[in-house]
Amino acid sequence: MIRILLADDHQIMREGLKSLLAGEKGLDVVGEASDGRDAVELTEALRPDVVVMDIGMPGLGGIEATRRIRAETPGARVLALSMHRDRRFIAGMFGAGASGYLLKDAAYEELVCAVRAVDAGKTYLSSGIQDLVVADYAERLREVDSTPGGALTDREREVVQLLAEGVSAKETAARLGISVKTVETHRQHAMEKVGVRSVAELTKYAIREGLTSLER
Repeated sequence: MIRILLADDHQIMREGLKSLLAGEKGLDVVGEASDGRDAVELTEALRPDVVVMDIGMPGLGGIEATRRIRAETPGARVLALSMHRDRRFIAGMFGAGASGYLLKDAAYEELVCAVRAVDAGKTYLSSGIQDLVVADYAERLREVDSTPGGALTDREREVVQLLAEGVSAKETAARLGISVKTVETHRQHAMEKVGVRSVAELTKYAIREGLTSLER
């Protein structure tokens, strides 16, 4: 039995996926997460075999959540589920440790196939992006490894994502359980590392590097 955790901030999407997978022999949805932070915590608690992970989630995005899951619960494999065909998000998810990437408009049969493939230790690419990825996949991964974002700490990435999504420094501090001064320090360090001088430039950097899509 393949144990599955669904991570998507849209309840209708989670319910639809759960309903479809429930009737499939050998698959069992053991949990649901509405944001990246919940996904990380539930993965550690429930120990699913496969986490079906949406990329564009608030608070802690799918890329960062995937990175943490692979670091903290390496036995769980992550299958990205996204509407994005952009190379940045594809490379970001695989760079974070995902085992597969599936487009949300894929057929249900492809989802089942993808889940079984990543559970078996294989890499899965949605049929809708194979042509796009095959040509430059290796090159894009090297670029992700060498981007300035790789030098950011986990907390700096969290702060950058929240600020880029329009969350105030005060609210960011409350969400992360740190002081406003600490948020400002992380923001300044991040700006210095990536070579920008304003929050607007930092926001553009966050979008460019896949830390947030801002497409809700």
